[in-house]
Amino acid sequence: MKTVAQLLVEHLIRWGVTHVFGIPGKPVTPLVMEMDRQGIAFVLSKHEGGAGFAAAGYAFEGGRLGAALSTAGPGGINMLTAAGQAKATGVPVLFLTGQPPIKEIGKVLGQDSTLFGTDLVKMFEPVTKFSARIERGELLETYLRHAIEQACTGVKGPVHLSIPLDVLTEEVRPFQIPLPTHYPAVLSANLDQVIEWLDAARRPVLFVGGGVHACRAYEELRQLAERWSIPVMTMPGGKGSFVSGHPLSLGPFGLGGNETSKAYMGEGVDVMMVVGSQLSDLELPGLTPDMYPQRMIHFDYEPTFIGKAVPVPVLPVLGDLKRNLQELLRLTDGRRVELTSAYAEAAAASEPAAEAEEPTESRWLTGWQTMRVLRSALPKEAVVYGDAGSHSFYAVKHLDIEVPGTFYFEEVYATMGRAIGYAVGAQLAEPDKTIVCLTGDGCLFMNGTEISTAVNAGAPVIFVVLNNSSLDMVEKGMARHLGRAIGTNYTVPVHAAKFGEAMGAEAFRCSTEAELYAAVTQALAMRRTAVIEVMADPLEIPPTMARG
Repeated sequence: MKTVAQLLVEHLIRWGVTHVFGIPGKPVTPLVMEMDRQGIAFVLSKHEGGAGFAAAGYAFEGGRLGAALSTAGPGGINMLTAAGQAKATGVPVLFLTGQPPIKEIGKVLGQDSTLFGTDLVKMFEPVTKFSARIERGELLETYLRHAIEQACTGVKGPVHLSIPLDVLTEEVRPFQIPLPTHYPAVLSANLDQVIEWLDAARRPVLFVGGGVHACRAYEELRQLAERWSIPVMTMPGGKGSFVSGHPLSLGPFGLGGNETSKAYMGEGVDVMMVVGSQLSDLELPGLTPDMYPQRMIHFDYEPTFIGKAVPVPVLPVLGDLKRNLQELLRLTDGRRVELTSAYAEAAAASEPAAEAEEPTESRWLTGWQTMRVLRSALPKEAVVYGDAGSHSFYAVKHLDIEVPGTFYFEEVYATMGRAIGYAVGAQLAEPDKTIVCLTGDGCLFMNGTEISTAVNAGAPVIFVVLNNSSLDMVEKGMARHLGRAIGTNYTVPVHAAKFGEAMGAEAFRCSTEAELYAAVTQALAMRRTAVIEVMADPLEIPPTMARG
C-alpha cells in the first residue's frame, strides 16, 4: 500500500515531470515532502499565478506535462488566470490544489475550498478541461486517469485536481497510468476536396496562427507552402512559425501587420487557407470587405468558430492540425512546383523602409530600433516569449525570424505578465537554450517578482523590459479612438534595472542601440538571470492602431 501523495508523485516522475512550481501551505505539505523525497524539484514561486505560468512555459517549451501546486482557498484562486491562459494556449498543465481535511467538511475551516467556502472545483471548471475533488483515496486512480487523458489528448489543455489534506495521507493499492499516447489522431474526411481547391487556386494565401506552434507543425507548414507555392502571412500568434527570409513569406498581418501582406490581400485572393487560427479580432484588422477571399479553407479541431469571422464560403478541415497537414502532404507526395518570390516582391514596393532614428535629448529607443538590435545580438536559435502589450507587437512587425519556433506570443486571452512566468518554466525545461522574455513595465508590475524565481532556480533567462512609463497599448488606443487616455500613465514609473537588482538579477539600463547591444552580449556571456531595461520612446505610436 502507498499513500495518495506517494502515488501522485510517482506518476509525475513517470510522466517526465522534473519541476513542480508553486507555493506550499499546510494542506499540501505531504505532496511537497514527497516530491523532495522522490527527487522532483519544487520551485518556490512568488505568486501562485506565476507558478501556473511557469508550469505552462515548462510544458510548452519542453513538450511535456507541466504541474503547479498551491494551497487551499486563495492560493488556488490565484492560479485561475494561469489556468485560463494555459487553456487558451493549448498547454497540458496539471493544477493541484489543497483543501482542509474532508472529514471536517461543513465546519468553519481556514481557507475552505469546498462548497461551504470558496469552491475551487467549480471555479476551475470554466478555465480547464476537467476539474474535480478527490474525496477519498480510492478515487485517485479514476480521477487522475481522466485528468491526464483530458490534458494530453485532442486540443491539449489544463486540468485541476483538489485533494484534501487527509486524503493525501490515505493508503491505497498501487497502480500505474501511462501517458495517453495511443489515441489515434482525428483526421478530416475532405482532404481530397482541399487538394482540388488548391490545385484550382490562382492567387491563394496561407493565414497562419498560433495553433502551428501548439503542435510544432513548422516543417509541415513549410512543405505545404512550397508544394503549391502559396504565399504565407502570419497572424500575431503565428509569428515565429515561418522564417522571415523565405521567398514565400509576406510577413505579418493583423495587429502589427505590414504593408506587404495588406497589399497582397488588396490585389485579390481566390483561396485563403487558414491554419492554426480562429480569426480573432486581433488577427483581422486591416481585412476590409473588398479584400475578402472568394472562398476559404479552415483547419480547426472542431467547428465552433469556423465561418463566423469572414462571410465567404468555407471548407472546414476538422481534426488534428499536424496530422491533417501530414496526410495532405502524403496524398500529394511527388508534386513539385517552382517557387516564386514574385508575390512578396510585387508588394514590397508599398512597404515603407524603416529608417534609423537619431536619439533625442531624452535618449529613447524606438520599438523598431530595439527589435533590430535584439535580432543582431541574439543567437538565431534564441527563443523569445512575448508578453501582452505593444512591445510584442513591435516584435510581430519588426523582429525577423530565422529559425521556426523561436518566437511565441498569444494574443487572444493575452494575460499581462504571463511571459515572465512562461520564460522561467521554459528555461528550466530546456536549460541549454537561450530563453528571452520580451515584456513591458506594465507587465513587470503585475508579475515581475517571478524574476526572483528565475534567480533562485538558477534559470539564466534574459528579461528585456521596454519601459515607457505607461500602459502603452491601452493609452495610445484610448487616445486615438476616444480622444484622450485615462488611468494609463505611471506618475512614478518603475526603475526596471533597480527592480531586477533587488530580485538578485544582473541589471542593465539602455538608452542607445550601442548600450542595448552591449547589454545583450554581456548577459549572454554571463548565463545568469538578467534584466535589460530599454528606455522606450513614450511618444512612439505602436503598430496596434488598426483595432477599433
